[in-house]
Amino acid sequence: MSDSWGKQGKTILIVDDEPRIIEAVAMNLELEGYLVSGAANGYEALKKLIREVPDLVILDIMMPEMDGFEMLRKIREVSTVPVVILTVKGEETDKVKGLDLGADDYVTKPFSPKELVSRVKAVLRRAEMPGPVPKTEIRIDDYLSIDFGQHKIAVRGKEVHLRPTEYRLLYHLVSNAGQVLTHEVLLRKVWGYEYREEDHYLWLYITYLRQKIEEDPKHPKYIFGERGIGYRFRELEKS
Repeated sequence: MSDSWGKQGKTILIVDDEPRIIEAVAMNLELEGYLVSGAANGYEALKKLIREVPDLVILDIMMPEMDGFEMLRKIREVSTVPVVILTVKGEETDKVKGLDLGADDYVTKPFSPKELVSRVKAVLRRAEMPGPVPKTEIRIDDYLSIDFGQHKIAVRGKEVHLRPTEYRLLYHLVSNAGQVLTHEVLLRKVWGYEYREEDHYLWLYITYLRQKIEEDPKHPKYIFGERGIGYRFRELEKS
């Protein structure tokens, strides 16, 4: 495995206490042209994160001393680098907890190297997407206002921080206000073609959005679900 970092290709840091996992993943990523480095624990990984500034981190959750969740917390204190976590199959709580802590995606063990490479490509592609820039601020009502041009969302006049995925999801919903967007359409537009059947991502991020912009997330007045079909943002009042 190459441990060199260059300027021409994307750099990826793999954090796993199993050397065979690092070697197998690195080989497949290097075949795709990525520059790869490995770390056997969280402490080593944090040093490399600061020193080498990778474009993406692949992080195993089950590690001794500092587990992946603690590592992810520490990453998010200093960096917005995209993170793909590796979880054990069937551990749904790990997946949700990882996404709550700021992971961009997850892959369950055992996994195929091709699946992981596909997810890495999709996450990097999303990270590089330029944000849409409409010209005007959208004042929904006295409670909620949105300025996509400035990347600002305000609730009761106070700015609310949205993660990039939440921002893209809200943008597509508001841009099609009053219309139902199907699960597949939203997944394809926000996450990418590879995610068109991953409905749980959409449900989870709709929940995140409602918690941040709705006065009562359990009784939403902005984002409505159409059972078995998709979601719609309430129709905007004509100015």
